[in-house]
Amino acid sequence: MPVDAQAAVDLLKELRTLTADEHGAQRLAWSPVWLQARKWFESKLRELPVEHHYDAAGNSWSTLAGSAEATLILGSHLDSVPNGGWLDGCLGVIGGYTVLRRIAEEYKGKPPVTVRLVDWADEEGARFGRSLFGSSAFAGTQTIDQDRGRTDAGGKRLEDALAECGVSIDSIGDAGRERKNAAAYLELHIEQGPVLEGMGLPLGAVLGTKGVERHTITFHGQEAHSGSTPMTARRDALAAAAKLALEIRPIAKRHPDAVCTIGSVKTFPGIVTAVVGRCEATLDQRDLDAGVLATMYREAQEKSAQFAKEEGCTVEWSRIWNIAPEPFHPKLVEFCEEAIRETAGRSHRLPSGPLHDAAEVSRAGIPTAMLFVQSLKGISHNKIEDTSEEHLKLAVIALDKLASKTMDWIRAQ
Repeated sequence: MPVDAQAAVDLLKELRTLTADEHGAQRLAWSPVWLQARKWFESKLRELPVEHHYDAAGNSWSTLAGSAEATLILGSHLDSVPNGGWLDGCLGVIGGYTVLRRIAEEYKGKPPVTVRLVDWADEEGARFGRSLFGSSAFAGTQTIDQDRGRTDAGGKRLEDALAECGVSIDSIGDAGRERKNAAAYLELHIEQGPVLEGMGLPLGAVLGTKGVERHTITFHGQEAHSGSTPMTARRDALAAAAKLALEIRPIAKRHPDAVCTIGSVKTFPGIVTAVVGRCEATLDQRDLDAGVLATMYREAQEKSAQFAKEEGCTVEWSRIWNIAPEPFHPKLVEFCEEAIRETAGRSHRLPSGPLHDAAEVSRAGIPTAMLFVQSLKGISHNKIEDTSEEHLKLAVIALDKLASKTMDWIRAQ
């Protein structure tokens, strides 16, 4: 029985009409619009023979019980960043829903394995800075003590926002109960980058999510009058930081899929008439290979020390956050490539630079795979985010084929 890929596109458009404005999608987690989106989705779930509930972390679960308890999970997230795109996250939920509907119809409500669909709570972390909130609770990697005091731009605590949505921060670890019988996890997502479009390919199989090293680097020099201090006598902290900002480019380019970004620079005293005495820069480094990531981190540290010395400054590093690379299950990646070739003729394997809920699921020891669909202009987290309807339909068809292959694999275990 073929999956109704056009129905998925229609539902995505319906959700966009309901939860977006002229600036883009507004499904910020723990907000009224996000709750509205979830109620809309609940109304669609009532059309299927599934059991639905929310777990202790606010993740939305829909279960189609099968002949076996071993479970295939399909999932992604409905929440968005402010002024976000119409496909980020919700494509995977709606695509998964459409596949779940096809499975329910084909097997008269009783597939050979149990199939579950999850809408993870607060994947984006856009409001409180805590990405992958629901999936980390599921995986058992939640950080309750650190998260308790998080606040949004208006000063509201995460703990209080959760309570307003019926979630107790002290109980979110109970979401780990949902791991029972999980045999595989599949996620469909837009690429959010330009690789597939540049290659002229609609779909790609994801190798895994890159590891991240994220640091604040502070150069200390000497504040001085910009008019009276000779160039040869300056200890300019910004000059040292600027050299590093340029150097991280060749550091990254030595590795095919690596990226390094200095995303912010703050100068002190920050006035036009003073040499910069202190400069704080943030560095984000990513790669799928832990060895490559460690090498880039070391090289950036060495270069920062060199440039600090050259400019008569000192430098110190402070880790903001880091996460290890998470490669996906080789067999499921293979199935993903097969499904893509059967759907679109050609496939390509690529790592994911952005983090996804799939990484947390994989970290919990559950075999995981992700399928990417081409993003036009490589743009995401922006109202102009887009993918052609033809490619959206191909993505849902490929996800359906991948789900069937994975169900057969689960049965054979």
